[in-house]
Amino acid sequence: MNAKYQRVASLLREQIHVGDLSDGEKLPGEAELARDLGVSRGTVRQAIAELQRQNLVDTQMGVGTFVTFDGVALNSPLGWAQALAIGGVDLDVTILSIDLISVEEIPDAPRDIGFAEAVAVRRVRRLGDGTAVSFECASVPATGILRDLPTTGLVDGSITKTLAQAGLRATGGDQQVSLVELPAREAELLGRSEGEPFLRSVRTSRSARGDVVEHVVSSLDPRHFRLHTTFGDRA
Repeated sequence: MNAKYQRVASLLREQIHVGDLSDGEKLPGEAELARDLGVSRGTVRQAIAELQRQNLVDTQMGVGTFVTFDGVALNSPLGWAQALAIGGVDLDVTILSIDLISVEEIPDAPRDIGFAEAVAVRRVRRLGDGTAVSFECASVPATGILRDLPTTGLVDGSITKTLAQAGLRATGGDQQVSLVELPAREAELLGRSEGEPFLRSVRTSRSARGDVVEHVVSSLDPRHFRLHTTFGDRA
């Protein structure tokens, strides 16, 4: 085990216990901690991941850029469903399939995906009147209890809760959004016309160690979904 990251975790744990870091207080930035403690940023990430496992700290993904639905920010660490619920938006979610697939079948998979098989969860979200507004394919590593998802299903219908039960937690990642023409298969699933303009989101979430936790490719109705970016002091 990396004794250096354990020493950093021990130091931060002591600061929490003695009250130098109070409940709800934001930790110094990764770069600042690395500089002050004379270690690498990777060591800091490992130390924070260890404190997360001990439920001593909580991290949230950056909100400089995020997708919104009718003005509601979809940046909750508990997933889109929770973010929509907080924003008072009620969308019906239909799980179309949960399948074991090979890495070659993962759409737009990053080169460093890190696993040979995945479990793909395909879902459609609809408004109260039945209008479909999004289709998504979420791929997670087919390891541990996740490999049994085609049989067991999601925890409370939530990928985020299911990943948490499997001991996986996303602390960051990247997302690309582009405007595309809706392909025939997705148009059929959404009840739309082939070639209709839709937003295509490719989002890869990673753990504190940099491992891919979840890879989601979504087709989003641009009449409801937007990409919102803040910058400077607001980011």
